[in-house]
Amino acid sequence: MKKICICTTIASTLKSFVVETAKYLHNECGYDVTLICSPDEAFAKSLPEYLHFIPVDMPRGAKLSGFKSIKVFRKIFREQKFDLVQYSTPNAACYASIAAKKEKVPIRLYCQWGIRYVGLSGVSRKIFKIIEKLVCKNSTHIHAVSQKNMAFAIGEGLYKAKKASVVGNGGTIGVDMTQYDVNNKSEWRTATREQYGLSQSDFVYGFVGRISKDKGCEELLNAFFEVSRKHENARLLIVGPFENDCGIAADVLEKAKKNEKIVFTGRVDGADMKKYYSAIDVLVHPTYREGFGMVIQEAGAMAVPTITTNIPGASEVMEDGVSCLLVEPRSTEQLAEQMSEVILSDELIKALGAQAYERTKTLYNRPVMLEFQRKDYEKLLGGDKE
Repeated sequence: MKKICICTTIASTLKSFVVETAKYLHNECGYDVTLICSPDEAFAKSLPEYLHFIPVDMPRGAKLSGFKSIKVFRKIFREQKFDLVQYSTPNAACYASIAAKKEKVPIRLYCQWGIRYVGLSGVSRKIFKIIEKLVCKNSTHIHAVSQKNMAFAIGEGLYKAKKASVVGNGGTIGVDMTQYDVNNKSEWRTATREQYGLSQSDFVYGFVGRISKDKGCEELLNAFFEVSRKHENARLLIVGPFENDCGIAADVLEKAKKNEKIVFTGRVDGADMKKYYSAIDVLVHPTYREGFGMVIQEAGAMAVPTITTNIPGASEVMEDGVSCLLVEPRSTEQLAEQMSEVILSDELIKALGAQAYERTKTLYNRPVMLEFQRKDYEKLLGGDKE
C-alpha cells in the first residue's frame, strides 16, 4: 500500500481543496493517506477513520519558531516513510519541503495553487520570492494550478518547464454539482434576496471572498458607486469577511458602509454559498492575483457569469466574451464599463450564464476533476491505471 501525506498550513484549506481528493484516492486506489495542518480539533473529528491526521504547529509569517516546525516534520517523515509528500500554501510548503528533502522522501510534490509574492511589493515580495524558489528547488514535481500560472513561474525562474505540469484543465477539486443544483436556483434566489432586503427586480452584482485591496475591492466599490448613480435598480451583495488591514482607502470603505444599495453579509457557511450565487445576476471578481478562481467555477455551476481580470488563473477558468467578461486589473474605468454593459442586457447575462454552466459541467464537475487527479497520482507513484 502506497503511503501519501498532504500538508497545508490551516485546516480550512484541507477541508476546501484536499479532503475529497484524499477520500477518492483511498477508495479508488487503496492509498494510506495522512493529512497535516496546524492543530484543529474540530477538523480532526470531522474526518473518516481511514484518513489519518497529524497536527503540526506552523507559525504564519517569517518567524524563528518555523525551525521547530521543520524539526517536527522531519521526525514525522522519518517515522512514517511516506512514498509521496504533497504540500501547498506558503508556510506548510516551506517547512514540509525542507523536511521532506532532508529525509529523502522519494516524491516531493508542490501543488502551486497560487504565487503569494505576486500581490506584494518591496522587501516582502523579495522574501516571499526567495521562499517560493526554495520550495520549488526542494520539490521533485510541481503541479501548477493553471497554464498561465505555470508560464509565469517558469518566466520568473522559479523552476524549469520539465519539472512542472497542470493536472487536467487546471484548478483543484472543482464543484460538486449535486450540491450546486441549478434546478433549485429560483427558490434559493427568492429566499436569499428576501433575507437581505433585495427585490426580485433589482440587478444584483455579487462579490465573494475576503474583502481586501488585492482582491480588487476598492475598484469594485468605486465602479459600483458610478454604475449605481445611473441605474436605480443596481445593488451590490458582498459575501465574505473583512481582511485585517484590508488596504482599502478608509473614505471608500466608509462611503460603502453607508450606501443603502450595498449589502455586507460577513462570513457565510460554505454549505450555503450556492444560495448566495443564486441571488446574484453577475459575479464581479476584479482580483490582482489568483490561483484558478474557485468562486468563478461555483458561480458557473449556478449559471451565473463572471466579470474578472485578465490575469493568470482568473482569465483561464472561463472564455472571454463567451462565458465571462475580462477587464484589466486595477482599472476602475474598465470595470464600470463592463458592469454597465451587463445591467443593460438581459440577453447577454443569460447567454454568458448558460455558457458558464456548460463549461463548468464539462470541465470542473467534481468527478471529472477527481479522476484527473487519480490518474496523476497513479502516474507519479508508478501504478498508472488508464
